[in-house]
Amino acid sequence: MKSPRTYVLIGLLLAALTVSACGGAPSAAAPTSAPAATSAPATGPEQGEPYLLGAFFSTTGPASSLGEPEANTVTMLAEQINAQGGVLGPDGKLHQLEVKMYDDQSDATVAVEVVKKLIDEDKVTVIVGGSGSPASIAVIETVTGASVPFVSVASSSKIVTKDDGSQHQWVFKTPQQNLPVAQVQYEWMAAHGFNQIASLGVNNAFGADSMAALKMLAGEEGMEIVWEGTFEAGDTDFNAQLTAIAGTPAEVLVVHATPGEGAPLTVQFRDLGLEMPIIHNHGIGNRAFIDTAGDAAEGVLFPIGKLLVASQLPDSDPQKATLLQYQADYQARFGKPPSTFGGHAWDAVMMVKGALEAVGTDSAAIRGYLESEITNFVGISGIFNITAQDHTGIGKESLVLVEITDGDWKYVDPAQYASVP
Repeated sequence: MKSPRTYVLIGLLLAALTVSACGGAPSAAAPTSAPAATSAPATGPEQGEPYLLGAFFSTTGPASSLGEPEANTVTMLAEQINAQGGVLGPDGKLHQLEVKMYDDQSDATVAVEVVKKLIDEDKVTVIVGGSGSPASIAVIETVTGASVPFVSVASSSKIVTKDDGSQHQWVFKTPQQNLPVAQVQYEWMAAHGFNQIASLGVNNAFGADSMAALKMLAGEEGMEIVWEGTFEAGDTDFNAQLTAIAGTPAEVLVVHATPGEGAPLTVQFRDLGLEMPIIHNHGIGNRAFIDTAGDAAEGVLFPIGKLLVASQLPDSDPQKATLLQYQADYQARFGKPPSTFGGHAWDAVMMVKGALEAVGTDSAAIRGYLESEITNFVGISGIFNITAQDHTGIGKESLVLVEITDGDWKYVDPAQYASVP
């Protein structure tokens, strides 16, 4: 697939096309939609029936700092696409993109309910969403049973990979796996000569996958995890775990979390006066982490996609123009910068748009397109090359190491790993 075109934000003139995530219980809430245009363009292709896109995100609950920018991004892209006339399908007609979007309330059980609603009642033929790994994993059986392709915006390898190593046929995802994140963390630790690690993560599918990736890599590279522990999603007190870590020979703390827990954990880490460096995984990559952690965020390191430091990239970087355009569009539409989580939704929608342009709305054809035609796709999270053996399509090359400095993101060149923080 060719790189996506740069879209110019003119959707603000079409208020009727606005999409927003709907709250409340899924049984009572109506989906948000980008309704079809009422008349065909005066010139150009004939207007066809709307193309439906199903979406669900965690716009409320503990994962809302992920779900809100994801839902906003889908809103914005639907406006942009429809303002340009819609999706030009293989029938030669322009089709407005109508989005059916629900809030899963950061609850995996609710996620299954809304996905069933999308398939059975809304009759969508492709779905994007699943802000958290637990929600995305929970819906695999539903989308597989219905033969509806699902592009997840969460990171656990279990979203796409079965226990035997093969890929779930109907499931794809746009964030990086946790293993390449651990590889970047290892390179930074190796530059400092660290060999003893404390590992602390959230007790869910995301945390378990991230901790397992670090543990496997540590074993391969001769590092020792001298302490390993968990906390529950929604926890606010981490003093017991941090005090235990302080009594170990750990030289560095690796945290596997999203901002809801990662920020207060970091504050308590600083308050206890632990002198070892702290490095997070990519789960904290949005402004909510800095806003909540405040001064405690200073010096925190984490691997992440390039969006947060897009302006610091060389002009030769093949993603830079796409990243800067997304930033500008999102800032203009919502009055604040986007996050990498919103970028995951951008990638998902633009991949689906390409599929709709090429093959229309048949679910099997969309699935086939996603698996075989996403080649050198320049996205927000990386440059994707999806295959039957890899339903993610990006790896370590898509990640950079970022340091939080003066309340902002700073790109860390690999040559400087030994000198930061």
